[in-house]
Formats: sequence, structure tokens, C-alpha cells
Amino acid sequence: MIDATPPTPEPLGGLAGWAVDLMDALGGPGAALVVGADNLFPPIPSELVLPLAGFSASRGAFGLAEALLWTTLGSVAGAVVVYLLGALLGRDRTRAVIARVPLLEVADFDRAERWFAEHGAKAVFLGRMVPLFRSVISLPAGVGRMSPVKFLLLTTAGSLVWNSVFVVAGYLLGANWHVVDDYAAAFQTVVLAAVAIAVALFVVVRVRSRRRLPEDSF
Repeated sequence: MIDATPPTPEPLGGLAGWAVDLMDALGGPGAALVVGADNLFPPIPSELVLPLAGFSASRGAFGLAEALLWTTLGSVAGAVVVYLLGALLGRDRTRAVIARVPLLEVADFDRAERWFAEHGAKAVFLGRMVPLFRSVISLPAGVGRMSPVKFLLLTTAGSLVWNSVFVVAGYLLGANWHVVDDYAAAFQTVVLAAVAIAVALFVVVRVRSRRRLPEDSF
């Protein structure tokens, strides 16, 4: 007689196992803690932990809506901590601290700072969807003392968009959540291409508007 019982999935190990165990134990707040750690410790990839939140939701640890709520809350909380660090430390001390953080370079902060100086609000919103920048972009926003309310709104909106894609994918894929990683790079490439196009269009519009100024002055 053939046993039709599906094989029991092997338990997850490493970071994935730790994240799922935490979310199973604490529910939504556990998801918030795991995702918030992505902001404070950039080597923890959100492309991994977000599908895991969807996977945990598919197993009944919490609902899909709760997964989206708590992961976004975790993203925002982590971003606020980084924002406050930038505001309290200032530019020079922030650069000095980054120089001592493993897997981070001062050049990462410098690029984020230049992007923030050039694009302001758009950098904070879109930065939530760009690898590494999602963790670092909060620092120049804090150093530059961006309006806290504006920062919260932009960070929440950007985080919700990014989190929804990966959490829903993990929820739909269930035990095959790891497949998301195969498409994460492609999705990030699309985001980066969209950012590049938006910047190019902004430059074109700005140049054209400046060329019209002498004509409009007569």
C-alpha cells in the first residue's frame, strides 16, 4: 500500500529558521522585530525576511493583513531609529560610526547623502525600494533634519509598497517562499531603472524650464 501522506517539510535553519521561529512565537510583533532588524543591520536582507513573513502568515501564525501591517511598522520603526541617529550624531560623527560598521562603507553614506541632497522626498520614498539604500537613506534625512512628519509619511508609503510585493509573494508561494529570491534581483533592477528614468525626466524638465525663463521675462 502506497502512503499518500505528503512528506513533512524539513525545518528551516540559519537566519530563515530563526526568523520563522520568532514570528511563530510572537506573531505580528515578531515579524516587526525581524523586519526592523533589516534597517539596523543591513546585512540582513529584506528579500529574505519579508517572504518569510508571508510564509508564516500562510501557516496561520497571523493573517496576511497583519503581516503587511507589522512588517511595515517594523520597517518604519527601524528607519526612525536610523533617522534619529543621523540627527543626533551629525554628519561627521555619522561617517565615523559607519567606518566602524562591518559590511558598510563611508562611500555608501556619501552616495545616499548626495542622492538625498539632489532629490529630497523622492530619495526617501524610492530609497525604501533600493538595496542597501533602504537602510542608509534615513541617515542623511536625519542629518539634514528633514521634517519628521514628512519622513514618516514617505517612509511608510515606500515601505508598504516594497513589503507588499515580497510578503504577498511569500504568502502565495507558502513553503516555496525561497523562489522569491530568484526574482528579487530582477525586481530591484526594475526599481533602479524606474529611478534612473525618473531622474532623467526631472533633469529634462528642469533644463527646459530654465531655457524658457529668458523668453518669459520679456
